[in-house]
Amino acid sequence: MQAALTAAWTTHIPLLQASSPAQVVATLLRTHLRPNLHSHIFIDFCAGAGGPTPSIERHLNNPTVTQQKEKDEEQKEPLQFVLTDLHPHTDLWSQAAAQSPNISYVADPVDAAHVPRELVAKYTKQGEGGEKKVFRLFNLAFHHFDDGLARRILRDTVEGGGDGFGIFELQDRGVAGFLACCLFGIGTLIMAPYYAVLWGSPLALFFTYVVPVLPAVLVFDGWMSCLRTRTPDEVEALLRTCGAGEAEIAKWEVKSGSEMFMWPVGSVNWVICVKR
Repeated sequence: MQAALTAAWTTHIPLLQASSPAQVVATLLRTHLRPNLHSHIFIDFCAGAGGPTPSIERHLNNPTVTQQKEKDEEQKEPLQFVLTDLHPHTDLWSQAAAQSPNISYVADPVDAAHVPRELVAKYTKQGEGGEKKVFRLFNLAFHHFDDGLARRILRDTVEGGGDGFGIFELQDRGVAGFLACCLFGIGTLIMAPYYAVLWGSPLALFFTYVVPVLPAVLVFDGWMSCLRTRTPDEVEALLRTCGAGEAEIAKWEVKSGSEMFMWPVGSVNWVICVKR
């Protein structure tokens, strides 16, 4: 399941897609965190098997030709990304870290609602240009939290040394969101032979074409995720009622939107909130 979701984030099909969803997220971060992009360190608090974060790192640290001038003007050092989770996948994270010096991970469980202050302090002190700002990533994850847990996570972000957070989803509660989830099933039927060879798993073919468990589970899981996905207004309401002080919450600015990566229903729905 996690491998399939990672593929959904990182796959770029020419002619059908202008870019992968992970590249869309990278562009959003570059756009909305400028001119202070490189003063941040990015911590993925629900990294799972790695998700799109390694791909986001590549796109941000290895920009296209049109972005190179901007990079040269503002970058003093590569952006750093940290993988964490309540249930660490260190075997997969170590592979991602081995492929890029800009990716690291925390081997111990990390609860996004109770992030150790020493962990935040450790990463804010990294970097050649002084202390870093911590930007928390929630990639295809925030809809898993009920309202109580979501508020605790947001309160920890506000009070626990966070300087920004990003919520990125591939679905919403609209009709387009439910139709987009059907693409997971179709994509599985198309891509199963490739991934069966890549993963060395003939069973992937069996459970795709003979007993179509994989496409059915992916579509059903996607529909359930649609029902749980919050609108930007609902996320902001949780932030305003998370229990942190009103004066502190007032410092946070919420931006949101939807960026299409594949016509007509494939979109990245996003909320970016930064402390001003």
